Amino acid sequence: MDTELEKLVEAGKLSSRAAQQLEKLKPGTFCLHKSWGFGRISEWNLLLNQIVIDFAGKKSHPMQAEYAAENVTPLAPEHFLARKATDLAGIRNLARENPPALIRNILESSDGKATAQQIGEWLIGDVFTETEWKRWWESTKKALKASGVFSIPAKKNDPIQIRGEGVSHADELIEAFNKARQPKQQVAALEQIIKFCDQFKEPEKQLQPIITTIENMAVRNQKMHPEFAFELIIARDDLIGRVPSLHTTHIGLTLSKLITEEDQRLILVLAKLPAAKEKRILQALPAALGSTWTERGLNLMQQSHGRMVAQIPRILSEAGKHDELRTMLERSIREHSATSEMLAWLCSDRQQWSELVTQELLGAIFAALEREQHGTAGRTGKLYRTLIEDRQLLGDIFRKSDVATARDWMRRLQLSHLFDELTKRSLLARLVKVYPELESMITGAQPASGGEQTAVSLIVSWSSLERRKAEYEELVKTKIPENTKEIALARSYGDLSENFEFKAAKQMQSVLMRRKTELEQMLVNARGTSFENVDTSRVSIGTIVTLRNAETNKEETYTILGAWDGDPERNIISYQTAIGQALLGHEVGETISLNSEHGPAQCAIVSIQPAPPDQTASPHTIPTESAVEAAMAE
Repeated sequence: MDTELEKLVEAGKLSSRAAQQLEKLKPGTFCLHKSWGFGRISEWNLLLNQIVIDFAGKKSHPMQAEYAAENVTPLAPEHFLARKATDLAGIRNLARENPPALIRNILESSDGKATAQQIGEWLIGDVFTETEWKRWWESTKKALKASGVFSIPAKKNDPIQIRGEGVSHADELIEAFNKARQPKQQVAALEQIIKFCDQFKEPEKQLQPIITTIENMAVRNQKMHPEFAFELIIARDDLIGRVPSLHTTHIGLTLSKLITEEDQRLILVLAKLPAAKEKRILQALPAALGSTWTERGLNLMQQSHGRMVAQIPRILSEAGKHDELRTMLERSIREHSATSEMLAWLCSDRQQWSELVTQELLGAIFAALEREQHGTAGRTGKLYRTLIEDRQLLGDIFRKSDVATARDWMRRLQLSHLFDELTKRSLLARLVKVYPELESMITGAQPASGGEQTAVSLIVSWSSLERRKAEYEELVKTKIPENTKEIALARSYGDLSENFEFKAAKQMQSVLMRRKTELEQMLVNARGTSFENVDTSRVSIGTIVTLRNAETNKEETYTILGAWDGDPERNIISYQTAIGQALLGHEVGETISLNSEHGPAQCAIVSIQPAPPDQTASPHTIPTESAVEAAMAE
């Protein structure tokens, strides 16, 4: 023992055990502290009962000798951190030329095991950059597995270890498969065997029993877990494809046969499979179903989720069935039977289907959104987001349409209950970008002379406007959805040619849709008013007119109100009636000719007074000019 340490022990300033430990921490020795990390002993100052350590984050750090003896671990020269501190260039060279040797040194320096994260902490910064580390580690993992010396866990948070003698990576893969009990674990272990099948020195002896096990599990699971059976058969085929010396032990147990047997449950099975295996099954449809596979593929497309909706068209097109697919899409768009998933896919892939991107497609989109609104998707569905977020979609749809068609759709959009006001304005602004001449429909400006005129506005009372709106709301939110359910129920009875309920429901559908169109046109053209501050110098809308018959001297009073106001018993008439049109613009004292039951009658205007104002408050749903400008600025 060092004489200075002996003096400290004799003086009772240091325990014998601590002195023995300090013997290993002489100046120049590399060490490790649980808080300060890696360092190197720079000097002893036993006169002050201290040792001085150079840590990476703090140079010349003094530490009490007794504390250092208990908390600082000396590192051997072959420890990875010591080697890195003294020969960084050699470590970098070893990382390039022999990664497994470098990992072995790190594991031996870490009590035989370390996670990928711990290994990275020792290498990133001085040996590798973050990007270099990720690339190096991916290739190194493959080298570690191929060497058979290291145990590589499936979970990245589990430690990597140096394997015991006599255990190969191939043996470890087989052991992992045999120990797996849950279907997902078994499939994962099987995929690892397929991935590293070239490491099996005797594949027939080692892997043929795996084939037998796979097929037995597939047969046992087909009834209760058909998706697992599909995964197993696909994995078996992959393994036999990679190792030709292997063979099936169940003649007739093929992917095609499995598809045929599970045809009724196929849509449910596919939804539970990963994308790659789903595609394998879809590609196997021709071999499994023969001439009926095209129809089955189209049927699956109409029933399936988004991922499969995109997969099936590619497979059909690759098989030369593009025309059949287009015919089905045209029919489903025309009949408004296309699902939201199909329409969302068609919108995103519209460059390949430009002939289908017309206003008919928008009609199908609106129909699908109306169905969704009465379901669970509402304004969060994929199709709704596609229409709102794809700012070029409406322009592509209307690029080949005429201005009259665009005007009709703008009216329909203005009345639609599918969108909030802000969203509606944004959509209208996109249409105006394609047809600038329609800007007056949302700003209220008059079209330039010589330009196309919009439909004649209807002046209506706020109360009558609210009644029309209420009727429209009831129609689209209650009556039409109920009729749709009635049609679906009647269709389920079968034999549509003899189905009275179906025919009656379809006839009612025509009546409802016709009324819906009428209301939309009326509401688009309506301009509400309360008839306040009317001009009584002449007969105008919102006035009470008293007439005196020139022959009988009998007086009669008429209240002239909006287009939808009329109560014959109280002599309230619309300004659009024959009497209303004859009176408008005339002053007190003028004589006019009116048609009566007994022929033309001459009547003088005795008085003109204002009608009582309409008491219904004006709704605040009409876009202001500034709001429209903001929408146009998008």
